[in-house]
Amino acid sequence: MPTRLRMVKKSVKKEQTSSIERVVESNIQLQHKMADVLLGVKELNENVSSLISIFKSAGEHIKSGKYEDPLLHKLNELVEQNKNLMQALAIVEKQVKEKQQSAATRPRFESTEY
Repeated sequence: MPTRLRMVKKSVKKEQTSSIERVVESNIQLQHKMADVLLGVKELNENVSSLISIFKSAGEHIKSGKYEDPLLHKLNELVEQNKNLMQALAIVEKQVKEKQQSAATRPRFESTEY
């Protein structure tokens, strides 16, 4: 029986060794994944910092009054055109009223039949 006992002990040792090796291997894989995550977080942090600096410079640029929005420029042009149209319509309205008043004050000639 001592031989059989030795075989059982060897089998138990092999199982323990293989379990330990699997745990060590899993731990190494976990460390690699953690390193990948840390590198990703570092890259994300750098990108966010870059984005914040872009927003800061854009804010300073807008505060300095150097900001020109093409849409804002077009809207200003439309406002000016609307002002010009309003003035032209006011002149036309004035002329129409004057013609109506002059037509109302003009004596009407009644036609006489022969």
